[in-house]
Amino acid sequence: MSTGTLLAIIIAIVVVVALAAVAVSLMMRRRHLRERFGPEYERTVDGSDSRLAAERELRAREKRHDELEIKPLSPASRGRYTQKWNSVQQEFVDQPEAAVHDADRLVASLMHERGYPTEGFEQQMKDLSVEHGRTLEHYRAAHEVESLSTRSRATTEQLRGAMVHYRALFDELLSDGGGRARHARA
Repeated sequence: MSTGTLLAIIIAIVVVVALAAVAVSLMMRRRHLRERFGPEYERTVDGSDSRLAAERELRAREKRHDELEIKPLSPASRGRYTQKWNSVQQEFVDQPEAAVHDADRLVASLMHERGYPTEGFEQQMKDLSVEHGRTLEHYRAAHEVESLSTRSRATTEQLRGAMVHYRALFDELLSDGGGRARHARA
């Protein structure tokens, strides 16, 4: 076998190994994104021009999230928020629309205290998706009913559902969402 032939075989093997390594790396990144974002991964892919564009978007969300100062709540803050939530639930009996608006504000306040920016719903969704992707559908549904309620178009059953949806995110934020807060990582 000539040196040229041997060199061509070696180069071909190196190229195949490099391509296999790239493919494995991409699959591992995709699996990481699927696991981290849960249902939000597919939602982002479905709403994007391509899977690669969606994955770029999700990685950008991770990068932004890593720059945030997300922190756990003190026991005193956790107790205060629990009391406020109980008051909002009690308010629902007599004033369901007001209770839903108060639940929305309480969740936003809790997000803010944990270190999440609260400048707009879409950005809130992106920021929350990194650690709370599995509860975002609850937040979307609650926000939709809250918007209907603002125009007095929500039924009592929809308002009740919104409270259940807000509670899902509230509980997760209150419990530090699995303990991934920046201080817990240190």
